[in-house]
Amino acid sequence: MTPTFAVIPGEQVQQVLEGREQEIGELVEAVYRLHDAGGTVNPPSYFLRFPDRPRDRIIALPASLGGALRVDGLKWISSFPENTASGLPRASAVLILNDPDTGYPYACLESSVISATRTAASAALAADRLSRTRTRPTRVGFIGTGLIARYIHSHLAAAGWEFEETGVYDVAPDSAAGFRAYLERAGTKGTVTVHASPEPLVRDCDLIVFATVAARPHVHEPDWFGHHPLVLHVSLRDLAPRILLASANYVDDVEHCLKADTSPHLAEQLTGGREFVDGTLADVLAGRSRVPDDRTVVFSPFGLGVLDLAVGRFVHDEVARRGRLHVVDGFFHELRRHG
Repeated sequence: MTPTFAVIPGEQVQQVLEGREQEIGELVEAVYRLHDAGGTVNPPSYFLRFPDRPRDRIIALPASLGGALRVDGLKWISSFPENTASGLPRASAVLILNDPDTGYPYACLESSVISATRTAASAALAADRLSRTRTRPTRVGFIGTGLIARYIHSHLAAAGWEFEETGVYDVAPDSAAGFRAYLERAGTKGTVTVHASPEPLVRDCDLIVFATVAARPHVHEPDWFGHHPLVLHVSLRDLAPRILLASANYVDDVEHCLKADTSPHLAEQLTGGREFVDGTLADVLAGRSRVPDDRTVVFSPFGLGVLDLAVGRFVHDEVARRGRLHVVDGFFHELRRHG
């Protein structure tokens, strides 16, 4: 059969994923378990950097899923922080799905929403599983208030989380105000407080979400965390190494997370070892690691390409089921070996 190629724009992606938080959470958990069992291929991400634009980067995440989810592919995601000054989102992305039998790519999906969705589902899963042996958090704080923070909030809400207090902080006051307006539109219960600095938010909250564009640690004081909160360190580069060294640390994949000058990578460089890593989220899911209740717990997920593939295939298959795939006729042209 002649291979086909479809393009799935962001509107269709969002239509499929909206209101499916529980299904996506279950899918993400299944992929973590599959990855832990060796049923995936998830090589190191490749960072394209620019000497004249050190803040900008484009990352390639190749991956392959086995089992019932069987698909190969690549996420190509850019991070250009200055975009926000003109009103554009920081990140943009596409996801390519490849047929594992022929190698032919069969779909290109707008992937910023897919990336945000799998990140939020991972964070909500971690919040649930890492808090099961601790007092469940009742006060949440968001440091960084962009797209990722919004998606994490919506996935927490869909998973049944309710908070007495919600703290908000962003270096851009307009963004913090916009996030507060989103929380009000979403019907968030309890008090919403916009903080002028991160310290009071950290000290006041027992669940803290870091979703910033920080390129290097900007939170340095371990005593801010003396109440031992649960920290979803999604943006990876916010916390100074000594905060991690005073905490219990969980990651999604050790090899992936301890590179590219993430906070765990800096902690490894400082100590010369990885003993400060208590385990992976899969270790917690499988009952191989018990999360302490007398220390700060930090989850630092690098973000695995296999999660993007799983969510991307979910979207593709649902769009196909609805009969709404935009197939590009004749995309593959030279298909006869000798013309």
